[in-house]
Amino acid sequence: MLADFEKLLALFPFSKLARRGPVLRVYAIDHSEPPLREREFPLDADVKSVVETAREFVHADCAVEIDAYWDLWQFDQEWKLSPASVTLLCLGPQFENENDDHLRIEFGVDARFLPIAGVEGSLRMGQSNLRSLLHLVSDVEKNLPLERRKIWSESGVNFADLLAETIARYSVN
Repeated sequence: MLADFEKLLALFPFSKLARRGPVLRVYAIDHSEPPLREREFPLDADVKSVVETAREFVHADCAVEIDAYWDLWQFDQEWKLSPASVTLLCLGPQFENENDDHLRIEFGVDARFLPIAGVEGSLRMGQSNLRSLLHLVSDVEKNLPLERRKIWSESGVNFADLLAETIARYSVN
């Protein structure tokens, strides 16, 4: 269970700009239970040490969750490359899981990858963030044995459809 998660973590581009390191949590049975283990790691934490910390607590009914950051273009009065939160999960086969997946990356709100109406440069910055997302997805597909992949958004809208609409609206090739 943790071997593929370790590969995923090794591929993930952890933020170089974040002020704090990743936080590891291990849950048993479902997310409503308090964590069995919780630990914050330094910014330069080694992936192997993070996985080893989780290993002693992990069973088939457990989930490992890492709250971390990766660097994306974000607008706050101006465009800046800054840390954006992300959650990486490894879900055991007996852990309560409505999606029946074992590895998951929750990238946060879909607006980070789409242009912002009326904001200069947002099309280019959204494209850059989307390229980062697609690059990671491509690396994961090449290096992990995936049975399926699913891209969905917190808004409930099919993200692929949302991207198609955006491309049509902005006449992007």
